[in-house]
Amino acid sequence: MKLDILAFGAHPDDVELGAGGILAVHSAAGKKVGIIDLTRGEMGTRGTPELRDEEAKEAGQILGCIIRENLAFSDGKIPTDHESQIKVAEIIRKYQPDVVLMNAPTDRHPDHGRASQLVEEACFLSGLHKLEVRSEFAGLSPWRPKQMYKYLQFYNLEPNLIVDITSGFEAKMTAIVAHKSQFYNPKSSEPETVIASKGFLDSVEARAMDWGRIIGTKYAEPLISVRHIGVENLLDLR
Repeated sequence: MKLDILAFGAHPDDVELGAGGILAVHSAAGKKVGIIDLTRGEMGTRGTPELRDEEAKEAGQILGCIIRENLAFSDGKIPTDHESQIKVAEIIRKYQPDVVLMNAPTDRHPDHGRASQLVEEACFLSGLHKLEVRSEFAGLSPWRPKQMYKYLQFYNLEPNLIVDITSGFEAKMTAIVAHKSQFYNPKSSEPETVIASKGFLDSVEARAMDWGRIIGTKYAEPLISVRHIGVENLLDLR
């Protein structure tokens, strides 16, 4: 199954927070999108891996994802070794995405930067004809995405592309709160965390509004492009 956009996240809910609007907009436009979670978020203060699996499945459906899979790397210590890169490259060959989205290059959670490095390097390896993959992936052809983008997370990094997500913002927020164990719930008796506060959810909307302000729309999500951005017609840009 070929996808138009494949988004990777270090943890369940990373993609929703950083690029959920982008996926919602493109799936509504008929594009095939999917999510790969690298870990089950088992080191998270709240919830359990099993609960987070269920929440991720629901959130992916809300965003219109064709697939959502989990590679079950260790939370808190995402690897960047060659063997792990091959596992990600196999997924890229399996779904042949034109666009790959990934975590921020550096962030408050160390896993985010490691996940970013892992996926970026795997995108390159996936295009090598002589890459040795596991037997179940041996029949897949080499594939390298046309574009790779890194979505912003906790840190305010400088993007070079901003995407209008106004039409997908409601789906983005609905997908975020589908992760019930992780975000604001006044009835929860679990320990408080930074992202479980009402202020954090409010900040997600505030940031989307501020990026939208910059490009003259209501809501937007920023991206960092791994490669230079090319365009044939300048009028295609806002």
